[in-house]
Amino acid sequence: MGLLDQWRAMAYDTKNNDKAKIQRLWNDYFKEEKRVYEELLKNPDEEVKGTVTELAEKYDLSIMYMTAFLDGIDESLKEKNPIETMDENTEVSLAFDKEKLYMNMVDAKADWLYNIPAWETIFDQEKRDELYKAAKRAGIVKHETPKIYPNDPCPCGSGKKYKKCCGKTA
Repeated sequence: MGLLDQWRAMAYDTKNNDKAKIQRLWNDYFKEEKRVYEELLKNPDEEVKGTVTELAEKYDLSIMYMTAFLDGIDESLKEKNPIETMDENTEVSLAFDKEKLYMNMVDAKADWLYNIPAWETIFDQEKRDELYKAAKRAGIVKHETPKIYPNDPCPCGSGKKYKKCCGKTA
């Protein structure tokens, strides 16, 4: 079983794990995650690289928390890591796209992350507001219903014209 599968079994398997234990795990992880992001955001343009084990040691994390961190940051990286197949000796990079990372934090509703004070030195308030709004807009899915005209076939499938079927007015 790969590292990511092990993490998922620990963090999401409510059938085999106590829900309170899983909640404590996530609460602890979120504190550690914030601490690592605070470190990374001090030098946002520096590419941090190493094996999973080396990065876990660098940030004083367990291998499982480092795996979770790599899973969480993956969508914001300039180049994705092989998280599905990685093991402790896999070389990974934490080189992230700043705008993507900020927007993904907003999209994840992780206010403890997108409100880290270091963001103020990376983006001014106007830029953070712009990215926040863009992230919120990106999450909105619009389902537009096509306009049905009186002479169109009725969408109910009767074969009649809409005006003679469901479009009748009383």
